[in-house]
Parts: sequence; structure tokens; C-alpha cells
Amino acid sequence: MRVAVVATPGSWYVEDLRRAAGERHQVEVAPFPELAASLNAAERPALAAASRDLTVFDVFLVRTMPPASLEQVIFRMDVLGRLEAAGKVVVNPPKAIEAAVDKYLTSARLAAAGLPIPRTMVCQGRDEGVAAFEALGGDVVLKPLFGGEGRGIARLQNLDVAARAFQTLSQLGSVLYLQEFIPHEGFDVRAFLLGDRLLAMRRSNPSDWRTNVSRGAMTEKIELTDEEVDLARRSAAAVGAPLAGVDLLTARDGRRFVLEVNAAPGWKALAATLEVDVALLVLDYLETVVRGRAEA
Repeated sequence: MRVAVVATPGSWYVEDLRRAAGERHQVEVAPFPELAASLNAAERPALAAASRDLTVFDVFLVRTMPPASLEQVIFRMDVLGRLEAAGKVVVNPPKAIEAAVDKYLTSARLAAAGLPIPRTMVCQGRDEGVAAFEALGGDVVLKPLFGGEGRGIARLQNLDVAARAFQTLSQLGSVLYLQEFIPHEGFDVRAFLLGDRLLAMRRSNPSDWRTNVSRGAMTEKIELTDEEVDLARRSAAAVGAPLAGVDLLTARDGRRFVLEVNAAPGWKALAATLEVDVALLVLDYLETVVRGRAEA
């Protein structure tokens, strides 16, 4: 199987996949900025990455979504869509990636599927942001519409500070994505779904309300409850992502919430925590999908 990993050159994940692949599979990197396309131009591949013909690969694994302009993001999704239309396996599908990178769209799909999410308000101006801040109880989490790993996230509890933040972001053309802060016991759960397989770990950070591993959170093995398994599977399905990282939070009053669905989830901390070769599981899953597609 020839695997193109859409990732940053030098990515730990590309090397981990190569290690797990051994001589069994060929793993190459295809960075998003190198994607190119041509039409009615026989001298160049229709879909390429740095002049390499992408149609020789069996499967494309999207490992990252780097910041880019709107035009670049749309073109990159177009290329993935064309590869999918050409019969290639793309994980995750472009539609799932589009939904997962947009926090509002993700939350809207989760809510439409009847899944519990924090109260959420999205607006574009300072005054509307102030009104949302007050409506959500004056203790909110402000998140960038696009982004991950806790970057750009802030907890706002002071009206004057919030108003200044909303004013600045509005002037920069940003959308204000606000969720009520859910009091919790300092930990959340990352559920990692890979087709029918589900792995999970608990993340806790005694010095930060955010529980991202990239921000120093500690991890430990955990067995999910039936409710958590159901929430994780339904959340991934709502976004349409067979490979997904679903973040679940239990409030102090016992209520559970789905915080986010990541369509390009990492597994470095998960593999170390569970002592499982996640990269090998990913390759096995991709091979199963490719074989199933070929036999269909």
C-alpha cells in the first residue's frame, strides 16, 4: 500500500508511520502547501505534490491543517475532493475535515444530532459579544473559529476585559465564538476513534484549566463508560469522520459535554499512555479500507 501523509515535512507522525510500516507499506509525505493541479495539460500530473503524481498513491491520510488563506484552504480541500472522486481513499474525507476545522459547524452538527454541548454563541461585533458574554453568565471560553491544541483560547470572567478582547478581534475581522465555561474537576477525556476501534485516555492539568497535552497536561489510561462510548461514536458520526479525536468533559454536577471533534487527531501521547502502537493500528485500518474499496 502506498500512503501519502498530508503533513508537515519532518513530522513525528510521518516517521512513526514509516516505522510502523516497515517494508510492508510505502509512506511518503505530501505537504498541503505543495499540492498542485492541472487540467488539460498532459505534460503535468492532474494532481500533484511538488511535481509528484498523487494518483499513484492508494490512500491519503490528512494529519494536519496548517493556517492558510481562505483561497488556499478551499483549493486544498478541492484537491482532496478530486482525489476522492478519482477513487482514492482519503482519511478523513474532505467534508469531514471541513466540518471539524470549523468549531461553529462542528457544534451545530453535534447539536443537531442531539449531543450535549456547552451553551454556545457566535457573533461578529463587540456589542454582540458583550451581550453573549452576559447571556452566558459572565464566565465564558473564547475560542478561535479555526485552530486546535488550545491555541488562542481564553477564559473571560471580567466584562471590561471581554469587551476589549471583542473589540480587538472584531477589528481584525475575527468571528467571536463563545461557550459557557463548564466548572469541572480539572480533567477531560480524549476518545480516539479509528473505524470501529476506540481508544481513550484521561487528561488532567493541575495548573491550567485547559487540558491539552501540548500545554503540559498529564495523561492516564481510562476505561470509558457506556455513555462516553456512545457520545464519542455519535460525535464522530455527526462530523462524518472515521478517524476522530473526541473531547468529552464531565461537569462537577455530573453532566457530560462534547467539547470538540478533531478530524486530524494526534496519537503520540495516546500511544505512550496506553503502550499501544497506534501508528500500526492506523495503517491496518487504512489497509482494510483500501481492500474493501478494491473488492466493492
